[in-house]
Amino acid sequence: MLKKIEAIIREDKVNDVKDALEKIGIVGLNMFEIRGHGRQGGIQLLGRAGTYQVNMLTKIQINIVLSDRNLEETIQTILDSAYTGEPGDGLLFVYPVEEVIRVRTRERGQDAVMYPGDIDERKGRAKVGH
Repeated sequence: MLKKIEAIIREDKVNDVKDALEKIGIVGLNMFEIRGHGRQGGIQLLGRAGTYQVNMLTKIQINIVLSDRNLEETIQTILDSAYTGEPGDGLLFVYPVEEVIRVRTRERGQDAVMYPGDIDERKGRAKVGH
């Protein structure tokens, strides 16, 4: 079965997370800038006109689809590399993925999310069927 990790992290931790994921063999991912707030509620900034509240902070969302056998290692890698110990470190969401289809080759399932040099290849695992 395939899973999707949706990680919302601090903007300044993106390179740490990306580099750590690359080290374990996570090749396919995408990321984009989002704005929001959670428990942190925002931050207070001091400007020329005084103090003001910014409650929609810039965060980065990273999406990864992978086999569930690589899920825990990937989660731990993100947790370790995104951690600062301060409020606003982020959240991870894990979802089941019903189907993946690579447009160019029409590969489906696990085959569609495998890449040369990825975590499965590095662990010496052969391609797994759908």
